[in-house]
Amino acid sequence: MVEIKNLYKKFGKFEVLKGISLSLTPGKVVAILGPNGSGKTTLIKSILGLVIPTSGEIIVNGESVKNSYTYRRFIGYMPQVAVFPENLRLKELISMLVDIRKESYNPEIEREFIDRFKLHKYMDKKVKTFSGGTKQKVSALITFMFDPKIYFLDEPTVGLDPISSSFLKDKIRQEVNRDKLVVLTSHIMGEVEEIADEIVFLLEGKVYIQGSVSEVIKQSGEKNLERAIAKLMEKEYNGQTA
Repeated sequence: MVEIKNLYKKFGKFEVLKGISLSLTPGKVVAILGPNGSGKTTLIKSILGLVIPTSGEIIVNGESVKNSYTYRRFIGYMPQVAVFPENLRLKELISMLVDIRKESYNPEIEREFIDRFKLHKYMDKKVKTFSGGTKQKVSALITFMFDPKIYFLDEPTVGLDPISSSFLKDKIRQEVNRDKLVVLTSHIMGEVEEIADEIVFLLEGKVYIQGSVSEVIKQSGEKNLERAIAKLMEKEYNGQTA
């Protein structure tokens, strides 16, 4: 569903992505991991069309992203920090977005998220009055209610209470069971171990390791994913300072 072929990206003389090739297929949760500066954000923004690669090719659902925007209709993007028009009331924000993307709008999903996140009481309130956690719930609602084929979720549970976090993780798994592709980033390794099927670990702009959660843990010789990733990070740190 997402094919990345020999992707390079330079910012001036600084090379951020160094020939990344990946095939991300539906029916799974893929976690993109790596230390700060490894290229995670640049890779995801390249797929979303927010960054123009220096060279290489990205194909989404059979459509090249180069000089195109129509492929984005297949994508739901939940950024780590969502920015909304703050003077709009929540019901106005939802109505505006439904008008823009009405062809894929799913009212049943909207109602489920509003009910489970208890957003009814915020409908007549302006977005600028919302807490960080409430904005995160609104971001999740907007991402899911258009029923995309591909999800990009950046730290999706940050700021959520345990009940809301559990609901969102259940929804992610439900979408995967519907043969959707979910790509996420998270610094919470317990969460990644719980919901991810596959891990792509980036290091200095390259794919350092790729495999299932169980494979990554087994290769590291550690007992859980957090310790496995810590070992990878330690190896990277020691390599830089040797």
